[in-house]
Amino acid sequence: MRFRWDWLRPVVSAPYVPTIGPVHPSVLTEDLFTDTLIAASTDRWFLRYDKDIRWSDSKDETVLVEGIAHRPGETLIPTLSRRGSGMVKVHLYGIEPDSAFSATELAQKLAAEHGIGKARIVRFLGPEAPDGRGTRIQLQDFRATIRPAPNGPVRPFNEWPAEVRGTFAAFAEQMIADGFAFLYEQMQAGTVGPVLTTVLDGKVAGAIGPMEIRPDAIGTPQLMPQYFGVLQEYRGKGLGRLLWRAAMHWGQSNGAAYQLLQTEVGGASDRLCQSERLTSLGFTYWQTA
Repeated sequence: MRFRWDWLRPVVSAPYVPTIGPVHPSVLTEDLFTDTLIAASTDRWFLRYDKDIRWSDSKDETVLVEGIAHRPGETLIPTLSRRGSGMVKVHLYGIEPDSAFSATELAQKLAAEHGIGKARIVRFLGPEAPDGRGTRIQLQDFRATIRPAPNGPVRPFNEWPAEVRGTFAAFAEQMIADGFAFLYEQMQAGTVGPVLTTVLDGKVAGAIGPMEIRPDAIGTPQLMPQYFGVLQEYRGKGLGRLLWRAAMHWGQSNGAAYQLLQTEVGGASDRLCQSERLTSLGFTYWQTA
């Protein structure tokens, strides 16, 4: 099947594509949505511009093409993830009053058919929404803003002395909930780009990375998402802002045109990005079906 853009575009309030995530508004087309259907019906699974291709040989989430509902004013796109105990998600693009009911009914039906215990509805709000919630999609456009190098103790991990590099393992263990244990494994295997680190008291206090640039769906260089965090005892000292600015400088200096970020509304990263005047592109949030 193909999506009718005159049906879909009016109800896409935030630039988010199922299984792909946030995308730059300039690449938001019917082809992008259709690509996810093609990937689901072939052995390719990963699209060439999928950000998750960095971490795995197989795609965890796929579109359930047979469950799609597509009509004027409402498009429902269900996906299935087998990670853990599994999950069905129905991405709701709609303005009809009963769209939420239709999405809930579809999610429950597909979860039962696939033997999955969890079902969610993924919903969206535009950037102008006064009640923005969930996750904010933010844009850093390197073509519009100069990001100078920050003045502070930030360097690529490999440029620190050996005794400092040796403290990253303890940092990663303390920051395991933020994904740094996994990142450290990739760093040891030499499979990722540079990781920027800040050091205090002779040990790694915070990090952001890996720093990698890949082409998006139309070939524009995009700075990819990073793991980002500061140890609890060093928060409130401006290290997070220092790391973030260093990452933005790295991206701009290495030819990225932009970066997309997802931040929890009201969280520390969200407040940081808002204070740095990033452009809000909308919101995504979910509810249990």
